[in-house]
Amino acid sequence: MTVQQQPHIGIDLGYTRETDTRRAISYRTTGSGHGSIVRLMSPSDFGHLIKPFVFLDLFEGESSFIGGMPMHPHSGIATVTVITEGNLHFEDAESGTGTLDYGGVEWMRAGGGVWHGKEMSVGTSKRIQGFQLWVALPPALENASVDSQYLESSVMPEVGPARVILGTYQDVKSPVRAPAGMNYLLVTLRAGESWTYAPPHGHESLWLSVSRGALFAPGLVNAGELVIFEPGSGAVTLKAMQKDTVFVIGSAVPHPYELALGNYSVHTNPQALRAGEAKIAEIGVRLREYLQTPNRSANVPVFK
Repeated sequence: MTVQQQPHIGIDLGYTRETDTRRAISYRTTGSGHGSIVRLMSPSDFGHLIKPFVFLDLFEGESSFIGGMPMHPHSGIATVTVITEGNLHFEDAESGTGTLDYGGVEWMRAGGGVWHGKEMSVGTSKRIQGFQLWVALPPALENASVDSQYLESSVMPEVGPARVILGTYQDVKSPVRAPAGMNYLLVTLRAGESWTYAPPHGHESLWLSVSRGALFAPGLVNAGELVIFEPGSGAVTLKAMQKDTVFVIGSAVPHPYELALGNYSVHTNPQALRAGEAKIAEIGVRLREYLQTPNRSANVPVFK
């Protein structure tokens, strides 16, 4: 992971500064690549700085790579998958079937434990791009029951150039059943267009990541970068440079708990982690038994 700390100033690069809403970038990274997936943030690095946001992957490539995703477990977190280019098909016993394209969202609250990985499959596009974010859950939800949603782009609300993926922005509320105290927006700016994001009261954690194009934030932020702004309450004014630019931006009330980390789990304390990992192991036994059962259903998108 390539990390650059910028504790006091942004990068000038000769562009006009937005003096009224300047908020400096403290850290930036281009992450580390794993085939079609670039890991931009993990709970063991930047996740400690901007929790409840604890993990971010940018995925991009031939749509067929989605077929190689194995079943895997989680507990203590929710995963949020947002499509920024192309489309994927989803299938779930409770939510039915459909297509997620630009702005479409999968929300998976793992809570006390779940195995998943086969609920999404290749759609009609040759290529796919998007972000998967993990958010740490509060104590009341970290060992709760599983909750999943598959929301096509047509039902995701818009405010100007932003789609409200999580939280409430300018009195417009996302349909995702996420805990209060966090916003997560998907934004597209046309070349040369500016947009100002003013975080709600108490949202001291602020970050963004660009999937296409480049932003002046202040300081240039290129595609494939994650940047973290200094803690505070100030707004940021963002300008798309020579190309249309797509990015996600998140703000939140800081998660006031330490992170107890497992291989696939993030909890608020060791006791909750042990409970989550025990549940994952128990579900895993049942899943393996199911997979060995004759005449079973061929498709096992989620096991809980």
